[in-house]
Amino acid sequence: MSPGADGRESEPLPARDATAFPRRERLGLRIDPERVFELLLAGERHAFWLDAGIRAETGRSLLGAASPVRPSYLMHGDQLWTLRGATPVPCDGELTDVLRRWRLATVPSAPEDDPADTSPLGWVGWFGYEFGARRLGIEAEASAYPDAVMLAADRVIAIDHHTNETSLWFVDDADGREWAANTSAALRAAADEPTPHVVGVDAGARRGTGPVRWRHSDGEYLSMIAACQDSIRAGDAYLLCLTNTATVATSAEPLEVYRALRRASRARHGAYLRAGDVTVLSASPELFLNIAGGVAVTRPVKGTRPRGALPADDARLRAQLAEDEKERAENLMIVDLMRNDLGRVARVGGVSVTELLTVETHAHVHQLVSTVRAELADGLDVLDVLGASFPAGSMTGAPKLSAMSVLHELERGPRGVYSGCLGRLGLDGTAELAMVIRTIVMCDGEATIGSGGGITALSVPDQELAEVKLKAAALLHALGVTSD
Repeated sequence: MSPGADGRESEPLPARDATAFPRRERLGLRIDPERVFELLLAGERHAFWLDAGIRAETGRSLLGAASPVRPSYLMHGDQLWTLRGATPVPCDGELTDVLRRWRLATVPSAPEDDPADTSPLGWVGWFGYEFGARRLGIEAEASAYPDAVMLAADRVIAIDHHTNETSLWFVDDADGREWAANTSAALRAAADEPTPHVVGVDAGARRGTGPVRWRHSDGEYLSMIAACQDSIRAGDAYLLCLTNTATVATSAEPLEVYRALRRASRARHGAYLRAGDVTVLSASPELFLNIAGGVAVTRPVKGTRPRGALPADDARLRAQLAEDEKERAENLMIVDLMRNDLGRVARVGGVSVTELLTVETHAHVHQLVSTVRAELADGLDVLDVLGASFPAGSMTGAPKLSAMSVLHELERGPRGVYSGCLGRLGLDGTAELAMVIRTIVMCDGEATIGSGGGITALSVPDQELAEVKLKAAALLHALGVTSD
């Protein structure tokens, strides 16, 4: 074994004290994940849908509910809670410790470029921004939402969009086999029925019932940008990822909002995560961490332009982004920060940049993306990588600790789930986590949306403000409201 990022001895998953044994049942069915969720999971109190996107041709969609026989967990502040029943129950311990207790029997991990046969069993949920800030010793505001939620996923419906194959993955015990038999029968019955006609979701039916309330007004946000640039000139940071939060009252059903959001965005890292009264709806385009075969990959996104209404305008905006000095510098700063973070858990010489300053086009925006790859040192696991790299530099700025301290003073409120990460931690040592951006959090008749951008010495304040509004616009539209 090798020392982990926090100095303790650790070993990779799978571990010698494995307590879960996976089984896979291939169904030979082609079925839409939205239909699966609505049929089997829409009524579950704790449920997940990690969504590869509408009409996806690659990747996997993973669907399931929190295990009825193994505890799930949430962290709020310094208190750990179990989610085994309808009401959370406080318990002792640290979240990272309890996550390490459930281990998977040794199975071959799929190579990093072919994850289809990798077991998805493990934990599904999110780590919020304040969860990471507190572990770095940065002062953090109390969030209204859990700082972290990890649902025990011991039975998962996996849909491979490349092969159109549906599989059931489950822990091979009596409970798991009973679930597989019942789920297989339900899915086979649904597959025999005519496929329902998919229609758009009417914005009016989503019923945003109040005005959009921003934590910071436009004038305040412009003043915060000026303060960021003062801090940069003073040498406190060279990039600050400044954010704002929009809140709107709504009587909409979260699933209807997510259906609208996924039709508009077609994001590669979509998610519908429900933990009791809190539902997270994400159309994230950004991969934070993919871990498989002893390799960690991150793809920071920095640099944004809107889509053009006409092909010529769209091409002009794409070229403008690719050539923009400020956007390129911002992306390079985050690449350097992520190289440094992953270097703490990589073997010597094992960090490389495999893609630099590539423009990717999404439904509403063009974005500038790079890829950093790290071959992990022996003896380190997924949680070691998280400890070294979270919160992600693309949501903090650089240098990370100084940037986060400056932002805490300026933003004057919690980010909550926004700016964190969401996805799965596999019991076999694999992981796939997306950045929590382009995301709506719904709870108790309110929806919140975080939005922000990277501030550098070259930033033009009015353009930065416009970028914040652009990033939030599609999410507000999914709620059936608009904002100035």
